[in-house]
Amino acid sequence: MLEVETAFLNTFLLVARRGSMSEAARQLDLSPTAVAQQMRVLERELGTPLLLRAGRTVRPTEAGDRLIERAEALVRDAGQLRAWVHGQALQHELRVGTLATVLHSALPDILQAFTQRHPHTRVSIRAGLASQLYEMVAEGAVDLALTLRPAFDLAKTFCWQPLREEPLVLLAPAALAGQDPMQLLRDEPLIRYDRTLGGGKLADQFLRDAGIAPRERFELNSLLAVAMMVARGLGVSMVPDIDAPFMREPTLARIALPQARARRALGLLWLRASPRQTLVLNFGECATAAMRPAP
Repeated sequence: MLEVETAFLNTFLLVARRGSMSEAARQLDLSPTAVAQQMRVLERELGTPLLLRAGRTVRPTEAGDRLIERAEALVRDAGQLRAWVHGQALQHELRVGTLATVLHSALPDILQAFTQRHPHTRVSIRAGLASQLYEMVAEGAVDLALTLRPAFDLAKTFCWQPLREEPLVLLAPAALAGQDPMQLLRDEPLIRYDRTLGGGKLADQFLRDAGIAPRERFELNSLLAVAMMVARGLGVSMVPDIDAPFMREPTLARIALPQARARRALGLLWLRASPRQTLVLNFGECATAAMRPAP
């Protein structure tokens, strides 16, 4: 009964966060009808309406708001109880969320070191945007995330371990190496890194501060794709200076931007009460070693 009740509470928390039963259903891989049924059961068991429905959106009632305060702790405690009952069983699986840029750069080195420490632990990987990764950690969908530090203050239920800061660089065809980066931004077509992403926001702010109105050619949400376009001579781009093999291709030049002060802060995010705390901390040690700046 405890498992069913906590599962319904977890569904309720997701519905309340998303403001949508259909969105919660999509994330839980359930039908909207099943989610609605869970909410009706929960409301019947507690004897009060928990959600106000307005078209396709929902929001918590006053009672629902009170339930949120307790439900988060109950779901977390249930996870800890399961970990205690199963002992070491939970130490054979780790769920990792990651940015695509880390997936294409440091993650293989981190996993190589981690699997040497824990050869019998299965690791599942889910890639996503920074905002999605935060939600995955908060909802318990992943045990930890390699992500950008959130712009807001983290609640005390979260742990944050800084790993690396990445400045902006100008990515240009190798033939343009050594040229003035500011002039290149004025003269060459710009391949934008998606402005909805952390690195893309930094690049957009840099252009605004410098008073440069570039000739935009493409806007892409993949650094690998950006690098491929630049290598083919289709333009230049401002991107975070990630330590990835494709950024070191001989067809590319990484040119420092002396005026770029903002940096992209990467780190590890997890819940303080994680039932896989030992694995998370060991993963963090491997990540720290793999992402340490070269001497």
